[in-house]
Amino acid sequence: MSAPARIDLHAHSTASDGTLSPAELVRAAADAGLDVVAITDHDTTAGWDAAVRALPPGLTLVRGAEISCRWYGEEPSIPLHLLAYLFDPTEPELVAELARVRLAREVRGERIVELLRADGVEVSWPEILSGAGGGTVGRPHIAQALIRAGLVATTTEAFGPEWLGERYRLPKEDIDVFRAVALVRGAGGVPVFAHPKASRRGRIVPDELIVELAAAGLAGLEADHEDHSPAEQAHVHRLAAELGLVVTGSSDFHGTHKTVQLGAHTTEPAAYERIVAAATGVTPVASG
Repeated sequence: MSAPARIDLHAHSTASDGTLSPAELVRAAADAGLDVVAITDHDTTAGWDAAVRALPPGLTLVRGAEISCRWYGEEPSIPLHLLAYLFDPTEPELVAELARVRLAREVRGERIVELLRADGVEVSWPEILSGAGGGTVGRPHIAQALIRAGLVATTTEAFGPEWLGERYRLPKEDIDVFRAVALVRGAGGVPVFAHPKASRRGRIVPDELIVELAAAGLAGLEADHEDHSPAEQAHVHRLAAELGLVVTGSSDFHGTHKTVQLGAHTTEPAAYERIVAAATGVTPVASG
């Protein structure tokens, strides 16, 4: 009897804030013993084609994105992430919204650098843009500049309150989460709420919102994730069962920006099959 498939549905490349190129990412996924990997860069599909071209034998690629969303039901509003799988990357409304969010990220990044420089911190915006390599600019790219400048030792330190976690943190433009769910569904995609109860990341949304999102078309919850405590993980599993939502598990791999490795958490084959069956945008790409 063959071993069950190993499926990791959340990984980042240099198309956003990962450290491996899309081609390197799929090769690393194969080396890690995965059967299926999802490329889910922030607010972009820029890595899709390169990942498909480099797909090693025996690996299936799920094309997706991690969308920057916000819930406006509390003040201040709460940011959250939506994993969108197998959507049509040419659907005009979704394309326009993702482009708006990417531009806003860039504007925010440049403003953070201006704040740092005003305080005498010698970081270079052109160098940070270059480091992003045309990918979606995020705080991890600024963190790398702080590391190169010898001001912090690690990305974790750069995200501390003295730096990008608080003192030099600015809000970013996001998509209303209900609109994001509708846009992903409208593009034939399958929306899954990323790390919904990860309180170590900051404020989390109430269960009532997840109930409302499920009614609005949310398909699943990412339960098995490095940033969930065992209690949070169990809570998400229970909530998904009550609502009939798909449960996913994944690494949220970022290369050397994080210590977590590909395949650290995985998705059950039956849950993966439900996601594939619900998608009408694009299909997974299987290599021979």
